[in-house]
Amino acid sequence: MSTPPLAGAGMPPGAFSGTQAQAAREVNTASLCRIGQETVQDIVFRTMEIFQLLRNMQLPNGVTYHTATYQDRLAKLQEHLRQLSILFRKLRLVYDKCNENCAGLDPVPIEQLIPYVEEDGSKHDDRGAASQLRFASEERREIMEVNKKLKLKNQQLKQIMDQLRNLIWDINAMLAMRN
Repeated sequence: MSTPPLAGAGMPPGAFSGTQAQAAREVNTASLCRIGQETVQDIVFRTMEIFQLLRNMQLPNGVTYHTATYQDRLAKLQEHLRQLSILFRKLRLVYDKCNENCAGLDPVPIEQLIPYVEEDGSKHDDRGAASQLRFASEERREIMEVNKKLKLKNQQLKQIMDQLRNLIWDINAMLAMRN
């Protein structure tokens, strides 16, 4: 991926034509971040290529190998390492430029970046939502209490039905013995 070089990033003055040099000087922080992201992607790609070359290389373990092939792979590896070094320098320049651009900015507290409901109820909408939440919570609690009472009543009715069944059983048994 090709990225435009930055002004003052190790380039001699007059390396760009008039409009290109002016555009390079007026690069904003967002475009610097994009350039940095592309540079990181290039670094990752180059690193993967280096590992691929190293994986394909034979270790010098006493086995004879072709000198020309070895020299070719070594040259490719050295070229990738040189390009990787250039990319890291470019990333450092972009990082320094971003820090320079952001140096004058006041840091924003995290609390201001994350919207949340304040406990003091300073907003009218928050009060309405809080009252609705309280009402729903109270209603849920009442429903849970009614359910508990209903279960208790059901247990009592079951006990009464069991007692009646036993009583009827005893009466039937006494009538059967009488006959």
